[in-house]
Amino acid sequence: MTNIPTDLLRTLVAVADLRSFTKAALSLGVTQPAVSAQIKRLQGLLTSELFDRSTPGVTLTPQGERIVAYARRMLSINDQIIEIGGESLGPARTIRVGAPGDFVASVVSTIVAQFRVQHPGVRFVLRMGAYEPLINDLREGDIDLVVGLSPHEPIDARHHWPEQMCWTRGENTKIDVNRPIPIVSYGEKSLNRAVSISALKKAGLQYEDSFICPSFLGLSGAVAAGLGVMALVRRRVAAFGLVAWDNGPLPKLDDIYCGIYVRESENYALLDELADAITDVLKPDADTSLDVFDVFAPSHRIVKAATSAA
Repeated sequence: MTNIPTDLLRTLVAVADLRSFTKAALSLGVTQPAVSAQIKRLQGLLTSELFDRSTPGVTLTPQGERIVAYARRMLSINDQIIEIGGESLGPARTIRVGAPGDFVASVVSTIVAQFRVQHPGVRFVLRMGAYEPLINDLREGDIDLVVGLSPHEPIDARHHWPEQMCWTRGENTKIDVNRPIPIVSYGEKSLNRAVSISALKKAGLQYEDSFICPSFLGLSGAVAAGLGVMALVRRRVAAFGLVAWDNGPLPKLDDIYCGIYVRESENYALLDELADAITDVLKPDADTSLDVFDVFAPSHRIVKAATSAA
């Protein structure tokens, strides 16, 4: 038996009503890539094309029109059940989500915000932090879902995939390999610093910390100013106006892995749904139509891009 999540139906109805993926994203408080990913997931569950790709704009197929009509009825019944239940449904469940701040902050925050609307009986708490402390809290039962970056391929993640790393520099950055390589990073225990140092040591090069900062805004400014080089996930480079240094004198960096980890609990079904939704947006090959600039740019740039497209 196939069960259709009501959040997918709500997204479909929003797109159908507004005749625009961008306007639907704004009305739901999510990104346009998230809307595209949900529609793709719904079409996969139904094994049906909901929109007519042969016509300009957003036009439903005849089958899509029928499905939207039924979706409205289902959502109406869903909302009535929630209203009738009210306080009798008992105390709100709490879902605690952990994620690294700069890598997926805007994306995860947006998806969690959408889930709060779609699951009014659930309380969501989002915490930003580093991989190891978050994973430890997951195993201790203090966090329910973690999006984490690690140097090794995960063996216990609900979803995982590799992310290619590259060196970034400012337009006028110059490096002398006969002197210590200036490193820009989050700090001693950060993954981008560990990846940098590992590659430099293997190549027999010396290094020094030239700029340490907990904020990516500060780090990208330091790189752009030429204070040093920084290891960065390749898909983020263009989004933040930096330059990938592929033909420079520095050694190739190892890939890292992004994993989504879910704690076994009474809320597993909801956590599994949330993990799938995050993967639909974050995974590089989840949907070739997704614009990684929108995925990795700061949230204010996502809103600006969506408003411009509208």
